[in-house]
Amino acid sequence: MARLLKSGNGWRIGWNPEAETYPGLVGSDDWAIELTEAELNDFCRLLLQLVETMNQMKAELMDEEKISCEAESDLLWLEVDGYPHAYSLRLILNCNRRCEGNWQEGVAQELAEAASRLNVF
Repeated sequence: MARLLKSGNGWRIGWNPEAETYPGLVGSDDWAIELTEAELNDFCRLLLQLVETMNQMKAELMDEEKISCEAESDLLWLEVDGYPHAYSLRLILNCNRRCEGNWQEGVAQELAEAASRLNVF
């Protein structure tokens, strides 16, 4: 499998199968964090769950209502916060590196679509 890097306005996600420890990458225009394969798997899985939850909440909330949802594994924690049509995303790694990252409103949906097409799992 070849090295992959997908990016858009305010986000990027990648996979390098030749990297020994950290074959995954997530980030924005200003920062990036390298991830283990397990961390990247959890990131993609949890991100897709949160985006789906926000899509389902559109029918449940009034236009002016904000919501915050969290999902976590042993390796990382994710949170989406905002309106179901425009929300931010936050990441905290729970492992050895203790890293944090965040994405602005409107990025999570595109990032989730890219993550679902990464096809490395």
